Amino acid sequence: MTTSGKENFRLKSYKNKSLNPDEMRRRREEEGLQLRKQKREEQLFKRRNVATADEEAEEEVMSDGGFHEAQMNNMEMTSNAVITSDMTEMIFSNSPEQQLSATQKFRKLLSKEPNPPIDEVISTPGVVARFVEFLKRKENCTLQVSPCLSVLSWLLFVNDTDVLADACWALSYLSDGPNDKIQAVIDAGVCRRLVELLMHNDYKVVSPALRAVGNIVTGDDIQTQVILNCSALQSLLHLLSSPKESIKKEACWTISNITAGNRAQIQTVIDANIFPALINILQTAEFRTRKEAAWAITNATSGGSAEQIKYLVELGCIKPLCDLLTVMDSKIVQVALNGLENILRLGEQEARRGGTGINPYCALIEEAYGLDKIEFLQSHENQEIYQKAFDLIEHYFGTEEEDSSIAPQVDLGQQQYIFQQCEAPMEGFQL
Repeated sequence: MTTSGKENFRLKSYKNKSLNPDEMRRRREEEGLQLRKQKREEQLFKRRNVATADEEAEEEVMSDGGFHEAQMNNMEMTSNAVITSDMTEMIFSNSPEQQLSATQKFRKLLSKEPNPPIDEVISTPGVVARFVEFLKRKENCTLQVSPCLSVLSWLLFVNDTDVLADACWALSYLSDGPNDKIQAVIDAGVCRRLVELLMHNDYKVVSPALRAVGNIVTGDDIQTQVILNCSALQSLLHLLSSPKESIKKEACWTISNITAGNRAQIQTVIDANIFPALINILQTAEFRTRKEAAWAITNATSGGSAEQIKYLVELGCIKPLCDLLTVMDSKIVQVALNGLENILRLGEQEARRGGTGINPYCALIEEAYGLDKIEFLQSHENQEIYQKAFDLIEHYFGTEEEDSSIAPQVDLGQQQYIFQQCEAPMEGFQL
């Protein structure tokens, strides 16, 4: 979206009309921050969206709880309401045309100044949950977007846990996709409030707020920086010690997409003292959480500077990466191998600069039994894994000189090896 386009969007939004010029300038500075995108050596380490069947099922329960009950009661409205019974009936209709028409009417209603009927919309049974349901659909983009961005920023400040949870889930659905969808959510000015809600005392709100924040940082570096500018890292550090494993896992996933950014962004993660917690998780947490921590570490070794990678080594990242080489998940084995390769590549550069010819990180990997595990992976059924393992052994651990007195000569004419004949002693062999 161009700068002029952003300004027009804000001017047309009733939300921004209520903001003072300083606040609007601050948001423009956040959203307009320019950071150059770093190229990645490994295409493997791109920002990742997260969604599994189990998680989606869990979200259904969390976001739609009570929806059908509300739908049954949605006709119990007062006759003097600005929300007419026709609007409500159309919202709950099975007709896509009526759903869209009613949704547009709600949007126009909520765009009225100076006092849009926000509270009445919220108190109408089932309406907000119905809008959230619309967001999950893929077949009608107009229906998906129109009810939301003009009202969600208001809903995020409502003192009602269920409403907050629904609003956050709605934003998580809207931000789950390409960068233009992420930008639309950023332009709605909701990022700072989403970050604040990461510290909410109810996991029903924290979970969707974290998913929305995580989706936003799957965007480009500029979009990620908007979240960083809202002081998100301290909240994420707090969530890494959450007793709820799913929260801890999603926090690691969110951080992994930040460490897939540029070196300045990796440095902010270092400065926030997050990597010690990640390495601890990499050693002690449930496997699904360790996987996300592994991505965070390896992404940092992929795009980080020499000093940043050395910092990770000093924290002790090599052993837990080596420990992942024996898991059944082929993707995570590849992630660990790539992290170790990035570290070994740095060690090779240091050996050349120092003139020693000794890679300091080879010994650390051997001490962590990493070399034995890499050798074992040369028989792995996954072609990419065994090829990577073979290459690492050959390039970084296969430098010993052959003993010319032991190695057989080759007869090029006969295309065979020539082995030296040993004469038996005159007195014969002694038994």
